[in-house]
This record gives sequence, C-alpha cells and structure tokens, in this order.
Amino acid sequence: MKTTKRLLVVFAAALVMLCSTGCAKLKARDHLNKGVQAFKNSKFEQAIDHFQQAVVLDPTLINARLYLATALAQQYIPGVDAPDNNRFGEQAIDQYKQVLQSDPRNINSIKGIAYLYLQMKKFPLAKEYYKKASELDPNDPEPYYSVAVIDWTQTYVPRQEERAKLGMKPDESLPAKDKKVCATLKEQNTANVQEGIDNLNKALKLRPDYDDAMAYLNLMYRERADIQCADPAARSEDLKTADEWVDKTMAIKKQKAEKQPSGQIVVDQNK
Repeated sequence: MKTTKRLLVVFAAALVMLCSTGCAKLKARDHLNKGVQAFKNSKFEQAIDHFQQAVVLDPTLINARLYLATALAQQYIPGVDAPDNNRFGEQAIDQYKQVLQSDPRNINSIKGIAYLYLQMKKFPLAKEYYKKASELDPNDPEPYYSVAVIDWTQTYVPRQEERAKLGMKPDESLPAKDKKVCATLKEQNTANVQEGIDNLNKALKLRPDYDDAMAYLNLMYRERADIQCADPAARSEDLKTADEWVDKTMAIKKQKAEKQPSGQIVVDQNK
C-alpha cells in the first residue's frame, strides 16, 4: 500500500512538472507571436521584450532567439560609438551565437553576426563569419562580395593615410612620389588586394549582373595599380582594367534601369 502511495505521489509530481513545462512552452509561443506582430509594426522595443520573455520561458525556441537577435540588430545604429548603442550590437551577436550553439549551420545567424561586425568595423571578425557563410552556401555571391569590401577598406585606408603624410595630390602616382613607402604598402596590401579581386570574380561568376561587385573590381584594380612600385607597365594595365570595369558597371546599371517600369503617370481622359 505504501509503495502504491509513493508511486502516486511521484506520478502526480511528474504530471505537475509536465504541465508546467507545457504551459511555459505555450506562453513562450504566445510571446513569440506577439513579438512578431510588434516587429512587423516596427515597435522594436515591444518586440524585444516579448522575444526576451519567450526565450526565458523556452530556451530551446530558436525562432524566438533569431527574432530577438534581429530586433536588437535593428536598434543598433552603425557609426555611433556609444555604450547603449554598442550594447544592442553585442547583445544581437550574443543571441545569434546562442542559436549557433544549437544549430551550427544556421546561415542567417552567421550572416547576421558578420554584418554586425562589419558595421562595428571589426573587420577580421566580419571576414571570418562571411567566409563561414560562403563555406555553408558557396552559391551565394553576397558573402564573397562582402569579404572583398572589407579587403578594399583594409587596403584603401592605410594607403590614403600614407599618401596624406606625403602631401600627395589625388592624381599623383605613389611609386613616382616615394618608392620606399610604395614597397611597404605593396607588402602590406597585396594579399588583401588579390583576395578581394578573387572574391569579386567568384561573386560575378554566380551573379553576372552584380553591378556592385563590378564597381568594386574597378576600385580593387586601382588599389593594385598604385602599389605596382617598380612596374609602370603593370600599373598602366591595372588602370586600364579598372576603367573597363567602370564601363561594364555603367552598362549593367543602364540595362537594369531600362528594365524598370518607366514610372509614367497615365491620365485617364474619361475623368
């Protein structure tokens, strides 16, 4: 008899725990749905509150974490270096990383982290996550393009800083001005320039009308041209290639514009 009573007590306790867990999951989904509605209405603070409650009630609810990360990312303002603003970005990254602990192949989380690191100017980390995205989805041209944008930024900024120190004009040739500085920059920048060109070519192979990638190929060849320290012919060839990419970019943009609706307003003469 005592054994039966003990079993009944254990069963009742298990039933209570099961009901409690089930209720928590139902409440979590309710908060998720309310958060999605708030998110769609651009009420991001309300959405964040609902998503946070959802993940507390059900930590396994991946969609709630993804929405929470996205809502936090919406609150982050690129270029504003303030503690509250940076906190939004870091919290969003943390939520994306928690999703990856449960689902390491979640491409949206990987791209979300990469984008936030890019906006925060944490370029090595951004590049790392964009490369992970490319490994998971090698047919997506955008991560290749994004890596190239980072490569260009890491190349262009130090080169322009050195040109400013030398008091150079925009149309002046770096090799002609200071071959020693040119050689130093060539050593620092060649790997990034080549990686950028390679990634842009991959992006264009996947999306032949990717005009943004074409525009950056123009920029990358200009970067390479300015560090052709002892090879004027190579410099000239790179500048020629850069100009060709300008022409290709403009041609593609024109084609796209022609395919767009004209936007003409047709007046109904019967009115």
